[in-house]
Amino acid sequence: MSLNFIQIILVLIVSFLAGMEGILDEFEFHQPVIACTLIGLVTGQLVPCVILGGTLQMIALGWANIGAAVAPDAALASVASAIILVLGGQGKAGVSSAIAIAVPLAVAGLLLTTLVRTVTVAIIHIMDKAAEEGSFGKIDFWQWVAICLQGLRIAIPAGLIIAVGSGPVKAMLDAMPTWLVDGLSIGGGMVVAVGYAMVINMMATAEVWPFFAIGFVLGTVTEITLIGLGAIGVGLALIYLNLSKMGGSSSDGGQSTGSGDAVGDIIDNY
Repeated sequence: MSLNFIQIILVLIVSFLAGMEGILDEFEFHQPVIACTLIGLVTGQLVPCVILGGTLQMIALGWANIGAAVAPDAALASVASAIILVLGGQGKAGVSSAIAIAVPLAVAGLLLTTLVRTVTVAIIHIMDKAAEEGSFGKIDFWQWVAICLQGLRIAIPAGLIIAVGSGPVKAMLDAMPTWLVDGLSIGGGMVVAVGYAMVINMMATAEVWPFFAIGFVLGTVTEITLIGLGAIGVGLALIYLNLSKMGGSSSDGGQSTGSGDAVGDIIDNY
């Protein structure tokens, strides 16, 4: 599939915003489910890109910056794999190949983010000097320069992929052997499991386990639509909020014997 001029401009804008949001974390454009969806929307390949974004989002659950260790670049993986999926023209059938490409791209993106962050160290010193001079205008200017560099970190690779064209991209996808695609897909699935396990481990408290169990079981019922599941989720959230206001602690001689976790006390005393 070839992109027209308007689509190329829109894809580059989405890529630029995804790169900026990789640092800002305000509107979450760098998250796979959002970046891939936006690219699918502007290119007319919404359904395959939503599937790709949802799958990559599960993988990205296990990616986090811990101390000096920088997580794989979710923004570059999302944008580049979505563009490759669109240019390949394989639709839903190309999602597996795009996912197989996304993980190596995420690791390669670490080099770009390290390069940009190294450059911005010099910008920080310039801003420090501007602060000593009391020049708030210079501080704002160089702040925008640093953020725009983060946007270009994703927009330039996106532009290069588009410049390569749909023909070579499609040929590359078709040339990928089945064993490679299947192996990378299995590896990506294992990363999904690890990421989801990390999230569960962080939220594994006495008061939320019942809600998790209910949601897990309801998720297996195929007759319930996403709107229905959403309504059930809102209902469970309201139940949780009401339980949290009930207190859950008792008084003995004027002294509270609760643990401070209202819902947890209710469950423990049940």
